[in-house]
Amino acid sequence: MSERRREGGRADGGREEATEGEATASRFIERFAAQLVEAGMTRMPARVFAALLSSERGDLTSAELGEQLKISPAAVSGAVRYLAQVNMVSREREPGSRRERYRVQGDQWYSALTERDATLRSWQATLREGVSHFGLETPQGRRLNETLEFFQFLEKELGSLMERWATHRAQHLGR
Repeated sequence: MSERRREGGRADGGREEATEGEATASRFIERFAAQLVEAGMTRMPARVFAALLSSERGDLTSAELGEQLKISPAAVSGAVRYLAQVNMVSREREPGSRRERYRVQGDQWYSALTERDATLRSWQATLREGVSHFGLETPQGRRLNETLEFFQFLEKELGSLMERWATHRAQHLGR
């Protein structure tokens, strides 16, 4: 028996170890993607995001994503388009190539929540109109007003929370 086999490796250059690592990564990707789906993200963007997040450099090409996740280029494209719209990934051209790399940023959650701030303000404006239209003396007016109050509270707290995160990040992650 060869030395490699006694050490638990394979005589073909250690492919067993790479396969084991790939299987571990795949289990993580599918598990985290399932949790993102439970939280409301659609399945394919969740899988692509988890793959990018867990990649060594934080970026992959469409071909790499397709190969790793066993999905079509169209599925990758649709997922990346969605993730870019919600500021969770960015597209970068490879120098001297027409190929794009998709990158997950370290601050993607911060960016995504910051973008939600504009959405919350828009919702608040519409809710104010609804409260004005229906009036506080009606059941629907009271429901709309409670929702408006919740979003106003959330907007205020998110601002404070983001400031605390920036301080925490600087202290603990040096960024």
